[in-house]
Amino acid sequence: MYPPPTSTEKSDEETQRPRKRVARACDSCFRRKIKCDGVQPQCNWCSHHDIACTFERITVRKRKITKNPKGPGESSDLAERIERIEKFLTSRLMKEPGSHDDFRVRAPSSAPELSDASPTPYKQTSGSSSVALHFAGRALGVFNLFTGIPLLLPEGRQWVQARTGQNVSFSRLVSSAKTPWERQRAFNYDAMMTNSTTSNTFELPPRHIVESYYNMFCQSLMRLIFPVLDPVLYRDTIYQAYEQPNPRPAQEKASIKASIFAFVAFASLVPPPEIELQRGLPPVDNEAYIVKAQYYVPQILQETSSLEGLQVFIMLGVYELVTGNLQSANYYGSLAARMIFILGGHTAFCYSSEYLASLPDETSVRTQQHIRRIFWLCYTFEKDVSLRTGQPQTLPDENCDLTLPPNYDETLAMHAADCQHLIQHPIRSTDIDPLYPVDIRLSIIKSRAYSALYSFRALKKTDAELLKEIRELDDDLERWRLSIPQQWRPTLSFSQETPDPDATMHKVMLRLNYHLCMNIIHQASSRCRPWAQDQGGIMDGVNSSLALSVEASRSTLLYLQASEHVLVAGIFWTLIFYPMSALLAIFCNILQYPTDPQATKDLGLLKTAMSMMERIFLRQPSSVSEIMHIKMVADFVTELYRLASCAIEKAWNERSSV
Repeated sequence: MYPPPTSTEKSDEETQRPRKRVARACDSCFRRKIKCDGVQPQCNWCSHHDIACTFERITVRKRKITKNPKGPGESSDLAERIERIEKFLTSRLMKEPGSHDDFRVRAPSSAPELSDASPTPYKQTSGSSSVALHFAGRALGVFNLFTGIPLLLPEGRQWVQARTGQNVSFSRLVSSAKTPWERQRAFNYDAMMTNSTTSNTFELPPRHIVESYYNMFCQSLMRLIFPVLDPVLYRDTIYQAYEQPNPRPAQEKASIKASIFAFVAFASLVPPPEIELQRGLPPVDNEAYIVKAQYYVPQILQETSSLEGLQVFIMLGVYELVTGNLQSANYYGSLAARMIFILGGHTAFCYSSEYLASLPDETSVRTQQHIRRIFWLCYTFEKDVSLRTGQPQTLPDENCDLTLPPNYDETLAMHAADCQHLIQHPIRSTDIDPLYPVDIRLSIIKSRAYSALYSFRALKKTDAELLKEIRELDDDLERWRLSIPQQWRPTLSFSQETPDPDATMHKVMLRLNYHLCMNIIHQASSRCRPWAQDQGGIMDGVNSSLALSVEASRSTLLYLQASEHVLVAGIFWTLIFYPMSALLAIFCNILQYPTDPQATKDLGLLKTAMSMMERIFLRQPSSVSEIMHIKMVADFVTELYRLASCAIEKAWNERSSV
């Protein structure tokens, strides 16, 4: 073995191998990204191309990462600690239910994975949502819990045709992709604006008309049910609209002008008690006023958020909901929710004595407390719109302080007990706490039910998780029911077929919303796989849960029949959702169990509901468009009855032929 050569014995080539590293390239070589030899005064590239070799560019030196001054033992200990933490977090995430979908790491080239509980991909069509839902134990494709089930999409009609042996008369069921409880506005916006003269298109209505409806509304029970304005604060709004000098540009007062138009339209639409109808209120074109209020919406969005702007959005939203325009109601509700967040109405700080003491005057106190009242009004109607349309909630519970108003239970009990007196006598006080359209606590349960059972994340839950959510929501609903005083507490089911002597509109709406909550909570159990896939046996929990859903639907129709004598006129669009959702649940249950003895009774209930709904909705004064839509609803129910009859007949014929 030869010894290595000494430095004096190395060749010239070997001595040139460790070449000197050039610390900085010249400007020309740097721009061209070529190697520079760094020879001065001119590098090889610049010399061959006869150009100036400069070093004028500015360079930023990166600071070298210093070695850990601590010993190697401490550095390795830190690395081991980090590795242990990473392993611990990984193991925890893998053990948590549902964490695989949220934290799964996929290779870039791998195909996306679909778990059993994930929604089925579907090409979105008009009138459908993008998630797969079930109804009455059948996987009916990609449509909404209420808006598309079971007859608005091809998958639903195919299932109905298979169970009934009949072609679904789709033209008799719906005139468009919308449901019977939703409609589009009948008037034409462009035509209305064209017919108006330029000089008076946006002239405010005469002040005496506004004052008349203001006085009526403030003294009516409707002010407690729909607290869209504060009686004291709105006087100042009227003053600013009609008397205050206007040194500011006109667009800065858009919210005040729009508030006048929206209020008159809303107050003339909401049905006041019969005693108020005898006061000779001047008739107004509420549709025209609503269009004028809508004209100011883009300008309001450019203004600083204010109570006046919030009142415009909430009045437009409730107006659209009461008239059945769910799409528009959803949009205005979203605008109102965003402004509520900006104004702080989603928090309960307005109830804090320390905060109230910091406000400069009584007007500021009333303003903050009224914004909070509008929050609860928006919250209650937004939950109904979300259930009726299937759209995500704009006021999610995790972003809202759900502290109830002070003494809410006592206020609700007082109003409910004195409801008849409030209807027959004017309300004089300006400081009565509102009643709201729906019990706030029920709206909170609706919100939790939607998030836990029907949101996009909820559709990925396992059967065990789903049944756990149903059980917990049912417990919450039962605790609410037991908290209601005995005289108007809803019973678990209703089978009385004679008029309820103690029925009032408050009691009717309370019971209808209770049965609706029962329906939407327990209807979700139809998504459980052993039931949806028609396996041999039905889980006991699933079977009983679905039975509760159908029984709640029966109770809805029976109680409407027993209390129709107290239903006030003009509530077609407000009331129609409750019986229609109940009818669909009963209809699908008949198709699922056509030979069950209860199916024949349910068929009779459908027939009774047909005549009952016609009596309720046709006895009120309606426009031609309203009457046409009522007829469409009647045709819808008639077709449901025909198909249910065919399903029962087909099932018994098949059974007898075996």
